[in-house]
Amino acid sequence: MLQSLYIQNYALIEQLSIPFYKGFSVITGETGAGKSILLGAINLLLGQRADSKAIRVGADKCIIEAIFNIGDYDLKSFFEENELDYLEECILRREVSITGKSRAFINDTPVNLAQMRLLGDRLIDIHSQHQNLLLSQESFQMDIIDVMADNSELLKVYQNIYTDWQKKIKELTQLIQEAEEIREKQDYIQFQLEQLEEANLVKEELVQLEKDHELQTHAEEIKETLYKLESLLDNDEGGAISLLNDSIRWISDINKVFSPAEELSERLNSVYIELKDILREIRKEEEQVEFNPVELERIQNRLSLIYSLQQKHNVQTVEELIKLKEDYQDQLNAIFLLDDKTVKLKEAISLCFKAVKEKAKELTDRRLKASHLFEKEITNLLIPLGMKNVQFLVDFEKRKEPNQWGEDLITFRFSANKNSPLQPLSMVASGGEIARVMLSIKAMIAGKIHLPTLVFDEIDTGVSGEIAERMAIIMEEMSKNDRQVISITHLPQIAALGKTHYKVYKKDDDHQTNSHISKLEKKERIEEIAQMVSGSTLTQAALDNAKALLGLS
Repeated sequence: MLQSLYIQNYALIEQLSIPFYKGFSVITGETGAGKSILLGAINLLLGQRADSKAIRVGADKCIIEAIFNIGDYDLKSFFEENELDYLEECILRREVSITGKSRAFINDTPVNLAQMRLLGDRLIDIHSQHQNLLLSQESFQMDIIDVMADNSELLKVYQNIYTDWQKKIKELTQLIQEAEEIREKQDYIQFQLEQLEEANLVKEELVQLEKDHELQTHAEEIKETLYKLESLLDNDEGGAISLLNDSIRWISDINKVFSPAEELSERLNSVYIELKDILREIRKEEEQVEFNPVELERIQNRLSLIYSLQQKHNVQTVEELIKLKEDYQDQLNAIFLLDDKTVKLKEAISLCFKAVKEKAKELTDRRLKASHLFEKEITNLLIPLGMKNVQFLVDFEKRKEPNQWGEDLITFRFSANKNSPLQPLSMVASGGEIARVMLSIKAMIAGKIHLPTLVFDEIDTGVSGEIAERMAIIMEEMSKNDRQVISITHLPQIAALGKTHYKVYKKDDDHQTNSHISKLEKKERIEEIAQMVSGSTLTQAALDNAKALLGLS
């Protein structure tokens, strides 16, 4: 409940502090006195965008502050989720500087406007003439029926399923697009892969091929050189091994008379053994080296293939070609994986859609049931408000495809006259009729949405006399059960039923015009209502009329 409102340097208000009370309160005053300024200030506390032009001339900033008692409204979770101090007396404050900078606070803790808006939406509802336009919006009409049907929890469940369904559809669309993009390259990838697979590449193969190519290219030269070496080491005319053997024999003959000869003999023996081993290796290699024109051609063809593949794919090694082949294979595998994933995702979408349809039907069933009650209740409320021939219908159509609200397309159809066809409310209802319909709707849903404070800004548009009085009775009834209802009105019938009465007025000083608000006492209230009845000239008849409206003798 709103306990007090403090405003400083906002529009025509220099400074004021207003206490508010439980029950039904009314605010009156001449046109232009500043009633809309009060609403503008409250809207700033509800997270509305700030305009530095609203700051009072000559001031650097404006301050709007309200104190709410929130002890009975189950708001602890909001404060915990937003890491704010929870106090039963909650203070909302907004500061706007001349530079356009805006700051918002909840219990003296800085918050963003989204947080302030979330809390404000649970504390106060302001109905203005602008809000009457909402009745033409399908989403607003749907919200009303959902409130009547207590659909909030079911709607959350449905919307989670719906969001999941839409997410999966988006995934499928992206998956199909991705698969199509890959398939456009599939033939190319397949051709490149087959060419690389046919090459049957082996790691480090190129090094060996190049060695083998060198060997085959110089085979005759190598064989001739090895033959010469063999002849030098071992021939009948005094090869190196034969000469070394003679050397060993000769030095052995002087072992007994020349002591160093023994060591020299051992060293010559070692050389002899090594040369014999080298000779065997030379003969072995000589036997293996054989010029083979067929093998040379094979090697050259293989090298040509590898070199051409390297050039084609702009790589330097066989290993890179092998990696490229693996990449092509992965891309082809991805197509098959995408196909499999697509099938599974389509199955998941089908199951999800089934769940969407089931929950949408639950919503529809509950809405249909609630709409019958809504039609009956709103008709019963509108008849005493001067619409004795009113007809009201909640028209249901089925959407081609579910949206975030379900499968229902809801239209409020209305007729205020006998034998007039029911048509969409926004097309046929006058301003006064719309105002009465909105008041009736607010009266029906006020208890269900548990809003502590409701503000009506000129809900009495287009009505007067007995109808105005009955509208006041509805608002007074709404203010019971610890609910606070505040009505800004020009009608004495509504003003008279208020438990608390405030007057907004302007006053000039030497420099500026200031807006003020004051709580009227009994005598002041009689005079204010009398002026609303008769105008600026107070007559005894007007005073008596005002007393009668107030139930005073």
